Amino acid sequence: MKYYLLLILFGFSINIVAQQKITFNYDAAGNQTLRELCLSGCTAKMSKEIPKEIDAITDEDLQKFSPEDVISYYPNPVREELYLKWELKDGNSVSSIVVYGLNGQTLNTYHKTKKINTQNISFQSYPTGVYIVALIYTSGDQKTIKIIKQ
Repeated sequence: MKYYLLLILFGFSINIVAQQKITFNYDAAGNQTLRELCLSGCTAKMSKEIPKEIDAITDEDLQKFSPEDVISYYPNPVREELYLKWELKDGNSVSSIVVYGLNGQTLNTYHKTKKINTQNISFQSYPTGVYIVALIYTSGDQKTIKIIKQ
C-alpha cells in the first residue's frame, strides 16, 4: 500500500513540474500587444532580426515621427547606435539633441546640430532599458522620442 501511495505521489509531482507560464509580445515601440497563458512547452517568441548597417537603410526602414516635421529614426529597439534624420518646416532647425534616462537624468547632449540634418547616437554604453531622445528646436519647441535599448 505504501508503494502505491508513493507511486501516485511521484506521478503528481511530475505533472506539477510543468508549471504554467504567461508570455508577452511587444511591438517596436515597446507596447504590449499580446499576453498568452502557456500551459506546457511554451517559450517566449524572440525577434532575431539583425539590424541593418547605416549605409543600407532605406526610407521604408525609417519610422516617421510627425506629419508636420519629418523626423525619422532607426532602429527601435536599438542595440548599439540610433540613426536620426530630420527635415523641418518653417525655417526651423534643431539646436541640440538630449538623451534622458527615464528618471530624468541627462545622459548625453549633442550641440552644433543647426547646420546638419542627421545624427548618430551611440547607445553601446547604456544599460538595457527605455530612454527619451529630445530634439530641441531653435524656436524653443521640442519633440521627444521613446527609444528602447536591448
